[in-house]
Amino acid sequence: MTADAVPEPAAGALFELVLLAPESAVEQVGDALVALDALSVSVEDADALTPAEQALFGEPGMPPPKAGWQRSRVVALFPSEASARETADLLAVQDFFDGCTVQGVQAVPEQDWVRLTQSQFEPVEITPSFWIVPTWHEPPAAAQQVIRLDPGLAFGTGTHPTTRMCLRWTAGRQWTNQRVLDYGCGSGILAIGAAKFGARDIVAVDIDPAAVESTRLNAAANHVTLSAGLPEQATGLYDLVLANILATPLKVLAPLLCAHVAPGGHLVLAGILARQVEELREAYAPWVALEVGDEVDGWVLMTAVQKS
Repeated sequence: MTADAVPEPAAGALFELVLLAPESAVEQVGDALVALDALSVSVEDADALTPAEQALFGEPGMPPPKAGWQRSRVVALFPSEASARETADLLAVQDFFDGCTVQGVQAVPEQDWVRLTQSQFEPVEITPSFWIVPTWHEPPAAAQQVIRLDPGLAFGTGTHPTTRMCLRWTAGRQWTNQRVLDYGCGSGILAIGAAKFGARDIVAVDIDPAAVESTRLNAAANHVTLSAGLPEQATGLYDLVLANILATPLKVLAPLLCAHVAPGGHLVLAGILARQVEELREAYAPWVALEVGDEVDGWVLMTAVQKS
């Protein structure tokens, strides 16, 4: 092989088209790449790990504050080198591509993507005896209570601080034969957690049918009985109402959620940033007195007890 020879790519290899784009062009370039059948498009800070690096922060599930950085590295994945290079040629003649540059097309090394993805998810400790464990892992020796949950599309795999705080709060109490509502259930992890600590009449609801199906599958995998459905399935009063969403929808839902909490029952809210605590207190003040029950990495858990 000569010094400048390139190995023949393996059958089924994927190719990256790498672009450099100013912030103003990132959205249009990304949309164009999707329209040109890119398998995926990612945007990174081209100045990452340099003094010019910029931090962009956003809440999970919400749109990012900006489409990109001042200098963004846009990486699009294609099934063949020809399709990647054809896309680069098509973009180069577009008006919106002014200020952008093509940095190159390169083969993506073949990997065992399933094994690689699995290696990124380890068991998550909620308490020393309560763990979230992916199905491909053995539970830790200290685990007395385990939820089996694999990463998926629905929010709530146990890795986010808000989910961990809700589970830790639930694990600190017994819910024997109590009625529980998980509002905005995502993967169903909070409802499953309540079942692991004794709850028997459990309703999990979400506006996303995919989340409802995910909850049903995860409940079955954990040998837990619950009722999963759309929000209208939540009826009556509950001894525990859990809602791990985000601050804005939690404020809108205040009267509805409080109306479901039985006298003497508990309301547990998460998805709240520390700076949003007073907003939530004010929103819920007509019904309950919210207090901060936990805080991790700038996220807080807020709880209240309904008046008897």
